Amino acid sequence: MPARIRTKSAVYKIEQNSDINVTPFVDVMLVLLIIFMVSIPVATKAVKLDMPPPKAGATGKTPTFISIQGPGDLYIGSQKTSLAQLDADLRAALQSQHPLEERVLVRGNADIEYDAFMQVLNELNAHGYTRIGLINEDID
Repeated sequence: MPARIRTKSAVYKIEQNSDINVTPFVDVMLVLLIIFMVSIPVATKAVKLDMPPPKAGATGKTPTFISIQGPGDLYIGSQKTSLAQLDADLRAALQSQHPLEERVLVRGNADIEYDAFMQVLNELNAHGYTRIGLINEDID
C-alpha cells in the first residue's frame, strides 16, 4: 500500500520502487573478471618437450612401416608377414647392424580391433623394439 505524505497544500503518494539496482552486480562482476584475468595465466600448465636437434648429416633413410590391415593382414612395407614371423621379417627389412635402435612406425586400418593392434605392439616390445612410432593416417 503506498504511503501518503501530507503537506499544507497537497497529498503526495510515494510509490514502491521495484527496480533492481545493478551497480553492485556490475562491481562484483568486474572484480571477478580481474581475479580470473590474473589467475588464469598462473594456472595454465605447459608440457615441456625436449625435441632432439636436427642432425647435420641426416641419412634420409626411408622409415619402416608396419601396417595392420586386419586381424591376419600384417605387412612390413609391402611384404606380407604374420605375427609369429614379425621379428625375423622386421630384422630383414631394417637391414641394420643394430635393428633394435631403429625407429619402427606402426599404422593400423580403422576397421581393426584394438586387440589386434595391441598384439603387434606387444610382440614388438617383447623382442626389444622400444623406438615405436604410431602413425595416424589413412592406408591406401
